[in-house]
Amino acid sequence: MAHVFTLAGTPLHALPSGALWLPDAGVLCASDLHLGKSERIARRTGGLLPPYEVQATLDKLEADIAARDPETVICLGDSFDDLSSAGALEQDAVDRLATLQAGRRWVWIEGNHDPGPVALGGTHLNELTLAGLTFRHIAQPNAAPGEVSGHYHPKHRITGGWRPAFLFDRTRLILPAYGTYTGGLRSSDRAFAGLFHSPAVAVMTGPRALAVPFSPPATG
Repeated sequence: MAHVFTLAGTPLHALPSGALWLPDAGVLCASDLHLGKSERIARRTGGLLPPYEVQATLDKLEADIAARDPETVICLGDSFDDLSSAGALEQDAVDRLATLQAGRRWVWIEGNHDPGPVALGGTHLNELTLAGLTFRHIAQPNAAPGEVSGHYHPKHRITGGWRPAFLFDRTRLILPAYGTYTGGLRSSDRAFAGLFHSPAVAVMTGPRALAVPFSPPATG
């Protein structure tokens, strides 16, 4: 079950998967897929992780797309762990992405891990204004109301541990990381100081989207 709320007058659904759904605009948004993370770790450090994260992340994205049939998909930056990871995608993953892109607008927002274009379909933008919201990878401290971003991989704690979470207040929304092997930054981390103001809400992902109040960390 999704958590339904509004930002800058735009209805939004925070999905249990970690994706964001804009029902009135037919837009599905997911941030920080980090496709190819296991390949990048193996290439740079020699460490070997089970190489299933691309398949698992695309499985989740495919399910969200099948459930809502969006007109537009926005990948909100750091879609690939780096540009070499994008180039090293197996053909099956490339073909799956092409199938998901067919018949809809697909926007890759540039992130700090993938700052340049990749040889895949879709449009590559630094940021996008759509449906009264501004989509960019990294939150700007003095952004106008209606900013949607990612980058920080936020997570929030409930009984039983920390879970990836959406964080939002009246001005902005930060999405959780969508990728299977991505870590997370606690909602109490000082990186969030000055970005959120009370009242603020954390929406944790999992079997259902669970919304709870959270206290933004103080500045200074």
